[in-house]
Amino acid sequence: MIKLENTVTPSPDQWQATIRGTRNPMNSWGKSDSQFWPGHMRIGENDLDLMERLIKAGTDHSKFIRFLPVMVDITAPLYWWKEFDTYKIGTVANSCSTMHKIHAKRFEREDFSIEHILNCDEHHWMVCMDNIIASMNVAREKYLETKDKKYWWQMIQLLPTSYNQKRAVMLNYAVLRNIYHARAGHKLDEWQQFREWIESLPYSELITMAR
Repeated sequence: MIKLENTVTPSPDQWQATIRGTRNPMNSWGKSDSQFWPGHMRIGENDLDLMERLIKAGTDHSKFIRFLPVMVDITAPLYWWKEFDTYKIGTVANSCSTMHKIHAKRFEREDFSIEHILNCDEHHWMVCMDNIIASMNVAREKYLETKDKKYWWQMIQLLPTSYNQKRAVMLNYAVLRNIYHARAGHKLDEWQQFREWIESLPYSELITMAR
């Protein structure tokens, strides 16, 4: 499971500054055909063609897409965040704290990405998950009652990687382009859903176009 909320995309002013920068190397500002007015914009064909050509020329020439920031709130399981943390350059994140707030509420099934766990006649993996949740709730109640850190450790060390954590994340079009192509065909559903979210961004063809 992955949830992407409160997406903030580049403002018209940021697009205008970015396009201006793409034309610096050839002093071709006079060829810009994009239009900007308060709160709105229209990227012109000349500017879009230039940006696409620079992207096709490679990362040395497409530095301009690093100037296009995207912010989003992401709720995803720890096993997905472990892979996301590969992308260190050009990303910033503020996460909900597991260390400080793990005991803030009772653990429920809904706190975990467990949609693929089977519970059939032959195997009872969901029962195992329910037992873990129940054990963590016992530890939580003991910790709230006694403040004894040994019970806090039970929650921390029993916590499955399917636990959902929320982070506010700042990326940019360059990082998203790297992610989009690197995670194509990945076995995790979350990456495919993340790629679909990328496709919904303004002028996402700058991210998704072939290398």
